[in-house]
Amino acid sequence: MIVTPIYAGILAFLFFALSLRVIAVRSRVSLGDGGDPVVLRRMRGHANFAEYVPFILLMMGLLELGHASAYFLHAAGITLVVARLLHGYALSFTQRFFIGRFGGTALTLGLLVVCGGACLLQSLRVSSFL
Repeated sequence: MIVTPIYAGILAFLFFALSLRVIAVRSRVSLGDGGDPVVLRRMRGHANFAEYVPFILLMMGLLELGHASAYFLHAAGITLVVARLLHGYALSFTQRFFIGRFGGTALTLGLLVVCGGACLLQSLRVSSFL
């Protein structure tokens, strides 16, 4: 694999930055968010990343192993990075950046559907169905 690790590496640094943002406010609350809206926003920015990125990267890796187009994989990777930058910035670094949160969410969910569909198509091509 050549393409997917590039985006996994880039996204690892973004996850690290989001992790540091949570650690920076962790002294306020030892467990959970303690009702602190700043802690909650940073935790959700971090958790949301952890909820979506691994699965999309997994699908990208499977597509790459199945010889998907490098152009498709780069487009997916760039979209994922942009989506997560928008969403992570909106939740962890600001209080009111609705466009970033909405745009990041829309791009992420769109990519989830596109990669899921591409995985299904790839499996159908390999199987006896097509």
